[in-house]
Amino acid sequence: MDQFLAPHSQEARAHSHLTENWFTWDTEHPNLDETLVAGCASYRAFTRYLSGADLFILPRTRSELESILRRYAYDAIHNTIATARTTLQPGGYSRSCHLAEASIRAVLDIADNVETLLALHVRQPEASDLHMECPPASIKTK
Repeated sequence: MDQFLAPHSQEARAHSHLTENWFTWDTEHPNLDETLVAGCASYRAFTRYLSGADLFILPRTRSELESILRRYAYDAIHNTIATARTTLQPGGYSRSCHLAEASIRAVLDIADNVETLLALHVRQPEASDLHMECPPASIKTK
């Protein structure tokens, strides 16, 4: 994870803040901190992708990868809002989504992150998927 979001990054700090202060983080301000919510959502999106736990259709391109990461970030934003005891300001949801999307794009723009992330979950062909190009040794041909 450190390769994509270092421990000192805004996203990692937001995630740490929310997880370490899970009981009071949402009551520190009269409204939810959109930057905190977005940073944590971006971090959680990458964590979820890296785990591959619920990745059924593998991305093949940057746009497919970015789409998956955005969807994961939106899920994290929804979960955060659902558990929070304070509300977002008007337009806060859209701003949080926009900030999370910008964070995801920034990570994908660095060096070879896209290629590295795409290569993480390459499916290996199963034996039943392979075509037998030559007959098995037990079959004799004349």
